[in-house]
Amino acid sequence: MNTAALAEWGAGLLLIGSGVVTLIASLGFVRLKDFYQRMHLSAMAGGLAAMLVLATSTLLLWSGEGRFSLHAFVIAFLISVTMPVFSSILARAALFRHRISGRDVPPSLTSNLTRTATPPSSD
Repeated sequence: MNTAALAEWGAGLLLIGSGVVTLIASLGFVRLKDFYQRMHLSAMAGGLAAMLVLATSTLLLWSGEGRFSLHAFVIAFLISVTMPVFSSILARAALFRHRISGRDVPPSLTSNLTRTATPPSSD
């Protein structure tokens, strides 16, 4: 077997791995009951599946054209930086909506500060 055929087999295995991660994550969505658990699952599984697809792209470009693919590493870096930020913003928005609707959620971290703070005196 030549290197191109080995790279194609490796790329196929990486894509199958990405599909398996996505399938397991979709089964987890059915099993998990809470929005926050589902959100965590989607962030982790989506990031891993995207990294496997980017590894496939890098492997095929390296074996087929013999060049290093910098764009895949830039995309991987951007995904790994933006995915946690997006998840955090999404969780805060959901928590805000749940507080407004009156659901039982953990108290705000600043709620104790505003209650214990003394108002300024108006002398």
